[in-house]
This record gives sequence, C-alpha cells and structure tokens, in this order.
Amino acid sequence: MGRRGIKEYRAAEALQLILADRDREQLSCPSCGNKNIDRTPKRRLPRARFGMHRQVTLKCGKCGRQAVYVPRNVTQPSDKELVSQ
Repeated sequence: MGRRGIKEYRAAEALQLILADRDREQLSCPSCGNKNIDRTPKRRLPRARFGMHRQVTLKCGKCGRQAVYVPRNVTQPSDKELVSQ
C-alpha cells in the first residue's frame, strides 16, 4: 500500500508502464498482466483541453494498482540556461 491506502506499483513496474504509455504502446499491468488499464485523461482529448490536466494516472482494472506521472508537455526546465539552449 502506498499513500492513503492507494495500491501503487513498485518503482520498476511503474516505470515500465509509464514508458509504454509515453511510447503509445499497448498497455498491460506489469503486476497481474491484465490488459485493462484505465488512463486519465483519455488520449482522445484535444490538445487544448489536455492542458487542464497536470498529471496522467494509469490504473489497472483488475488489481487496482496505479501509477501517476507528469506528461512531457507539462514539464519545463527550471534552470534559465536550459531554456535558452
């Protein structure tokens, strides 16, 4: 159990699932193998509406484990030197 009783993936499993999602591959639960992964927000949202969501949640429909990450288009370099390059 993770924070507030939420079932979370182990770090290696979460990373595997997040990388598959970012690469737009078929998602399957690294823990139980289930192919039913709920993604919030859905990919069908137009880019304009996607800006409202600051994070992506991936949750297995069978075992209930979840992983949360910040999408690339939301993150920004914090160092001004990185922005100018």
